[in-house]
Amino acid sequence: MFYHAHNGSIRVGNSEMDYISFGNGNKNLIMLPGLGDGLSTVKGKAFIFSVLYRVYAKEFTVHVFSRKNHLQKGYSTREMAKDQAEAMAVLGISKADILGISQGGMIAQYLAIDYPDLVNKLILAVTSSKPNEKMEKAVGGWIEMAARGNYKDLMIDTAEKSYSERYLKKYRRLYPLLGKIGKPKSFERFLIQAASCLRHNAHDELNKIICPVLIIGGDCDKITEAASAMAIADKINGSELFIYKGLGHAVYEEAKDFNERVLDFLMG
Repeated sequence: MFYHAHNGSIRVGNSEMDYISFGNGNKNLIMLPGLGDGLSTVKGKAFIFSVLYRVYAKEFTVHVFSRKNHLQKGYSTREMAKDQAEAMAVLGISKADILGISQGGMIAQYLAIDYPDLVNKLILAVTSSKPNEKMEKAVGGWIEMAARGNYKDLMIDTAEKSYSERYLKKYRRLYPLLGKIGKPKSFERFLIQAASCLRHNAHDELNKIICPVLIIGGDCDKITEAASAMAIADKINGSELFIYKGLGHAVYEEAKDFNERVLDFLMG
């Protein structure tokens, strides 16, 4: 069953913000994607998302937000959360469940810390509350590639660090296509968002999060590490933690039960 999907754009501060929506449930679910948003926003992707995440569409009206179209240098994950709160106000969303993946999880942390009345339940997937050595090396490498305009190597390195070896064995043959599809006109947006990941540090404020929280990680995560998920769980009282065995940063794509696990938590 497919649900009406909508591509939209709203004014937030001094810029437009792209978003998509689908589903006809009477609850609100907001999805905040990761650093890939710095290369391509969700504009025009409503139908694709409505198919990939249709499991949520019966119970929820789902909104997926990009960051603003025009980002100032030094833009922080906390400022991204502030803009997200404004976007919710513009669309009349007074409260929602939040699913934050990777950098989206960093933004979601500050959304729950600074705007607790807006967040009903929170899912933090393959994210971190502060930089660690592995994340600094991975994101730092991507910054260097993006600064050189080396899109193909950026895409290949992201894939190698995100997916399991079993998955990669099937799809490495597609690597020659990666440098030809989706290359942005400018890497400035990506560079600003990547830098914000390396400055993100909400760890000492996580105890301010009072809503129910599910934290999901992968024990083979080569970007944020499973230890980051465990550290977040230790700081948030009453939170639930689940670590996928044998999977890495892309658990939200590879784990067949990921969306059902999230839905069970939201409906529980």
